[in-house]
Amino acid sequence: MDKPVKECLLSAEEDGKASDKDESSPTILDGLWQGAVLISPFFFWGTSMVAMKEVIPKHGPFFVSSFRLIPAGFLLVAFAASRRREFPSSFNAWLSIAIFALVDAACFQGFLAEGLQKTSAGLGSVIIDSQPLTVAVLAALLFGESIGIVGAAGLVLGVIGIVLLELPSLSIDGSNFSLWGSGEMWMLLAAQSMAIGTVMVRWVSKYSDPIMATGWHMIIGGLPLLALAILNNEPVVSGSLKEYSSTDVLALLYMSIFGSAVSYGVFFHSATKGSLTKLSSLTFLTPMFASIFGFLYLGETFSPVQIVGASITVAAIYMVNFRNTSE
Repeated sequence: MDKPVKECLLSAEEDGKASDKDESSPTILDGLWQGAVLISPFFFWGTSMVAMKEVIPKHGPFFVSSFRLIPAGFLLVAFAASRRREFPSSFNAWLSIAIFALVDAACFQGFLAEGLQKTSAGLGSVIIDSQPLTVAVLAALLFGESIGIVGAAGLVLGVIGIVLLELPSLSIDGSNFSLWGSGEMWMLLAAQSMAIGTVMVRWVSKYSDPIMATGWHMIIGGLPLLALAILNNEPVVSGSLKEYSSTDVLALLYMSIFGSAVSYGVFFHSATKGSLTKLSSLTFLTPMFASIFGFLYLGETFSPVQIVGASITVAAIYMVNFRNTSE
């Protein structure tokens, strides 16, 4: 009787070990999948910068901006509706969405497209992702959020970094300085628009569902950009289709579907499930992805001064994002 009992015990132990292996494998895979999903918005945003820079000369900046917003907005609205989220109904809801659309969609995407024509995707991404510095200041002024010593030091470093990023683009004519011809200045304006839009989300969410509001603000914000594309008779409007390729179409679809709809959907979903501080710290990945793919596909590089400025800016953003956990 001992031998069958031992065999049963051994087989039970082997089955237990096998079940442990079976349980551990999905856990590891689930962890890898969750990490990939968490990082995906920043990958899509960074690579979309490269895609935008590639197609803007052929299609026109305002059309590219509107195409990135409007189809993605409809996708988000459809997704929100499928989840039975409420449509905006009150006057305050539509008013807040309209103002949000003007600042965070129309101005941000318009400035971004204008800046990409005159600067690299990687450098532009660094400047745009400096917006947490402005968010920290606005949050402190409007909502009483503490910046702290580390955060304040980060803000000072951020200003220094931005100045170094702008320095090579300064054109000196006697005593006159002209920044409007530089892509860096437009990118800085895009960053401020994004920062103000980020702060506005709390106000918008008081009157409407955040996912539904995000979709509608993309649709509404894309309409004035489309109107500007028509008024400026951009290439896509004039009908010069002979220069377009299937690669251009794929790039447009990629930055609209993945660079906008999927990215914003995943970002908002992640924001409701975990730490906002940790999530915002992943902002550093966006310029990294933009720089890598900008170098690989467009041959873009930074000047030595801009490398220093980019490094200081990224360090400053890190300090501001981690001001609460550092102190």
